Formats: sequence, C-alpha cells, structure tokens
Amino acid sequence: MNKTEIYILSGFLGSGKTTLLKQLLLAEKEKGRKTAVMMNELGKVSIDSDAVDTDVPLKELLDGCICCTIQDKLEAQLQELLIMDKPEVIYIESTGAAHPIEVLDGILSPIFADQLLVKGIISVLDGHLWLERNRLSPQIRQLLVEQVKHSDLLLLNKADKLTEAQQAQLVFDVQGLNPKVLALLTSFSKVPMEKVRNLSASKKGANETAHVVQDLNLSTFVYTFKQPVHREDFMSFLHGLPDTIYRMKGYIQFTNSVYPELFQYSYGMQIFLPENMKMPLNLVFIGENIDWHNLKSQLKALESV
Repeated sequence: MNKTEIYILSGFLGSGKTTLLKQLLLAEKEKGRKTAVMMNELGKVSIDSDAVDTDVPLKELLDGCICCTIQDKLEAQLQELLIMDKPEVIYIESTGAAHPIEVLDGILSPIFADQLLVKGIISVLDGHLWLERNRLSPQIRQLLVEQVKHSDLLLLNKADKLTEAQQAQLVFDVQGLNPKVLALLTSFSKVPMEKVRNLSASKKGANETAHVVQDLNLSTFVYTFKQPVHREDFMSFLHGLPDTIYRMKGYIQFTNSVYPELFQYSYGMQIFLPENMKMPLNLVFIGENIDWHNLKSQLKALESV
C-alpha cells in the first residue's frame, strides 16, 4: 500500500509559512502529484486560504489549535481526505503557536497512522525576530526554541535583511540547539525542492511491516498487534520505556477481553479507556533518539507469550 506523505509546516506568526506553502504547491503541480492541504488558524475566519488553488483539496481547521483544542476535527478531516481524495502528499500548515510534538500527536490517529509517511517538519524562522527574541515573552521565546529543536529542515528566513555578522550568529545559534538540522538562509522562503523531497523517508527492510522513520529529530513508529497480549506484560513494557518516548496512543486488546482498550501515554502518564467495538490494533509512538527496531522486538515478544 502506498503511503501518503506528510509534511508539517511550522513557524511563528509572520515568518513566511504561507509563502513557502505556495512554492511547494507550485512545485507539486509541476510534478503532477496529487496534493492536499490542511490549514490551521486560531481565529474563526480563514486568512490564507486564497494561497491554495481551487483544484487542490483543502481542509481548514479554524478557531483552535490542532495540537490541543480541535484534535477531533483534525482526525475527521484528515481521514476524509485520505478516503475521498487519496492524495500522494499532504502539507499541513500549523498555527504559529503550535508545538511540533503536539502537531505530530494530533496528526497520527491510530485509526489511519499506518497509511501515513511523515517526511519531516519544515520550520520557517524569522531571522530578525530570533535575534531580537529577548524582547519577547518567555513563552514565545520557548516556543521558538522548541520549533528550532524539532525541525528537520529549517529556513532562516528574511536573511536579506540581516548583515553577514547577524546571519553568522543566527546559524551559530540554531546549530547549537539542533546540530542535525539542515538550516538554510533564505529570502521569501525560497528553498530548493530537492531539499524538501530528500527529507528522510521510511527505511524499510524486505520483511518490515511496521512504519519506521529514521534520521528525523522527532520520529514516529506504528506497531500493529496481531493478537491480544497480557496486561501485566504490557505494564512491564511501559515501565521500561526511555524518557524520550513523548507520546503513545492507540488500541490494545488484552487477553480475556472481548474488545480493545484505547490507550494514551504522555510523558509517563497512562490512560486506559474501554471500547465497545472492534478497532484496528495500531499503537502509535512519538519519540527522539529511539531504537525503534529494538522496541519492535519487545512488542513482538509480548505477543509470543
């Protein structure tokens, strides 16, 4: 089954995300790929929807952030795109206030996460705003830091308005926070398309059935259980997880249970909610610097008991 590529566009308000989106859509149109867009805005009225041509499927998520208040709408609209439009690629433009981990968490519903291939997080950083960040509130400063830390491709935008010394300081700052990121000095969010398409895709062996994304700063993993597991064994597995597993969610069925349970895990906190129907037994992980192959082996061992 061909997976739908997902790109997340991140960046603070006014950084140049929508300008970037326009260029990406034009490049996809020239290549002839079936593309869709999801745009999230905190307000009740869409501001940037005219950036998307009418022939491109567009879902707008208004009056809330996909990383918290409107996750249910996000799941429904993303599933509708996958079923009705069957795009090869979806660009998701998040609000300027969105945290990358929370956006990933909102996108990866266990119902259809195995149909998605997260290619990466592209963040646009206003270079001047970064250099003047000490004038911002502590919350906004921390948000900018998080967007830099969790980017896979980082556009240091509006570089034409900076001196060479300021450009050098900007590059030094972001590479100190995120040594792995590909950081490019840009103007008007212009980026070579091959830099976007070359973001890490899934590296799968011949017998690999789970979705494994490697070489991303944040990475995701989807495991599908083929049979119920013992609750005690699963709880032991949870207690041995590394601290850099940030999120888990999905459906898991325990032995002697008729239906699965919805499971959610966030920074060590666990929630189990009983279901009254059959659900796909997908478990979605979001983490950093995780040996997903080792984790997969542990999950397989749970099923062999």
